Amino acid sequence: MRAAGPGIGAAWLGLALALAVLHVWSGSDLGLARMAALVGGAGPESFADVQFREAMLPRAAMAGLAGFALGLAGSLFQQVTQNRLASPLTLGASSGAWLATIIGTLLAPGLAATHGAWFSFAGAIGAFGLVLSISRLRGLTGLHAVLAGMAVNLFLGAVAGALLLLQSPYFGHLFVWGAGDLGQSGWQWPLWFVPRLAVAVLVAVGLGRVLALLRTGAAGAEARGLHLAPALGAAALTALFLTAISVTAVGMIGFIGLLAPNLARMSGARRPLTELAASAGLGALLLLGTDTIAIAVSSVSRDLVPSGAAAALIGAPALIWLARGRLSAQDHAQFRLPPGPARVPTGAVAAIVFALVAVPVLALVAGQTDAGWRVAVPGDLVLSLRWPRVLAAAAAGAGMALSGVLLQRLIRNPLASPDILGMSSGATFALVATALLAGASIFEIGAGIAVLGSLAVLVLLLWFGRRHGHAPAAVALIGISLGALLDALVKFALASGSEDTFAILGWMGGSTYRVSPTGALTLAAAVALCGALILAFHRWLTLIAAGDDVAAARGLAPRLARPAVMSLAAILAAIVTAFLGPVTFVGLLAPHVAVMLGARRAMAQTALAAVIGALLMVLSDWLGRMMLYPMQLPAGTVASLLGGGYFMALLVFRRRSG
Repeated sequence: MRAAGPGIGAAWLGLALALAVLHVWSGSDLGLARMAALVGGAGPESFADVQFREAMLPRAAMAGLAGFALGLAGSLFQQVTQNRLASPLTLGASSGAWLATIIGTLLAPGLAATHGAWFSFAGAIGAFGLVLSISRLRGLTGLHAVLAGMAVNLFLGAVAGALLLLQSPYFGHLFVWGAGDLGQSGWQWPLWFVPRLAVAVLVAVGLGRVLALLRTGAAGAEARGLHLAPALGAAALTALFLTAISVTAVGMIGFIGLLAPNLARMSGARRPLTELAASAGLGALLLLGTDTIAIAVSSVSRDLVPSGAAAALIGAPALIWLARGRLSAQDHAQFRLPPGPARVPTGAVAAIVFALVAVPVLALVAGQTDAGWRVAVPGDLVLSLRWPRVLAAAAAGAGMALSGVLLQRLIRNPLASPDILGMSSGATFALVATALLAGASIFEIGAGIAVLGSLAVLVLLLWFGRRHGHAPAAVALIGISLGALLDALVKFALASGSEDTFAILGWMGGSTYRVSPTGALTLAAAVALCGALILAFHRWLTLIAAGDDVAAARGLAPRLARPAVMSLAAILAAIVTAFLGPVTFVGLLAPHVAVMLGARRAMAQTALAAVIGALLMVLSDWLGRMMLYPMQLPAGTVASLLGGGYFMALLVFRRRSG
């Protein structure tokens, strides 16, 4: 396809103007003639006039400016990394900026109000640096960087969620803002945005030669006199700054920075500066379009629709489409678990057995009271309150760990887990949607609804992945996209900020607060039954993990076995989600730790991962009750903080030592 010429550029400009008109018209009751008069300088005569001038016009301007910045940032990321899946979202920068802004607002609200962009910038740099530490420079060109970025997103999201739960009466507005809020009450933010964007654009234009040289490869660029590290740093910092000012002004809006550069190349942009310009323009168009949809839906519903959620509803399916047929050979390669001993050492076995007894006992007998710490055999009342939580936490941890083992072995990807592949999101969306539509408590909805949601994600995962033979990269990318889509739908549902919303937010932390004795026993029985089925079919896991050809040669039909066992993984994740809420990182971490301790065979890894997951959740539930007494944190949130932090450190250490 030829590069875009002046005629196409004029067509794009006309489309932008038409879309801007549609945007402001969709949120106003005024006629086009009156709108034109107000734009031309006529004074406001009614509330609708004021709303148009001080709300709708600034919102349209903000949508265009933020979309322009995100499209430009995405193009810089993709040209620097030569990875068409790189973006502020997939490399963790947006989540880092959001978390840093929340922390700044909590610790220094006055400073954050005046210099919030610097908090966001520092957070974006930190998150991107973490992804870079995990994937290294060479890893940025492939899917591993995206998987690492999504793992970082999970971890930072868990930290942000914990802060929001602790400060929910004061930070409620941050939930909607975190989902992307383009609403304006004047021209303050657009005017704040323009000079900062202008500086970034000038820097980006100055990087044109650098980007052109990078297309010849690292060796070719250095041979032509380019100092690679400063050049890459300047481009990355510019993209991170653009991300930071966007998050500061409008919150987290994903996928714009991913889609715009890909669409720019499809429309014929080939040269670096042309691609930058086209990506920025298309980013503005995309965000104007998605915000127009958000305004239209909000006008017919009772609640606000976050603009970022609307962008994800369009961007997540587009990511699946863009990835079809575009995965490189290295993305189809098998991901391998980190090395470990051939078998679990005797000392490790003794330590695990001791912990298996000590941790539940600690959770039952040790605790804080108004008089301080107390270690004593609990009375009947206290015991009746504690043992269901301990049992439910142990069962949930074991269930998520078993689900993680199944997924990692079946798709041969050590970064696979039910939370990253969207199965937990499917169960969460099904439960939240049912609760809000039926007016029921989310704690009373049966596990059957959650199982249906999780299995629906699995069906889509297998359907979209069949073209690539269920290659690890394809399945992981599709799962990430489906998870992002469902998370956006949940944000749609929870955007009202009502009492029900905060109750659901607490449940979404993975809470054992309201687990009854019957519920705990039911969850434990269901996980035990699934665990027994997994051990009975452990040979399938061994054969499929060795490759489809090997499995077929040994008499196993992978096309039938893989969906059957993955269904079991989805059911496990759904059952845990139904009883406790979404639990992240346990299914990702426990299988890794089991292998590192020496459980390399399928049966050994399954059993040890279940024990590790159970211990992690019981410990997390106890810490959640004790750390901030009399306040409490959900067990799933604490597990995400502990497991996510350890997992991030593990990935960084393994990469550096490897």
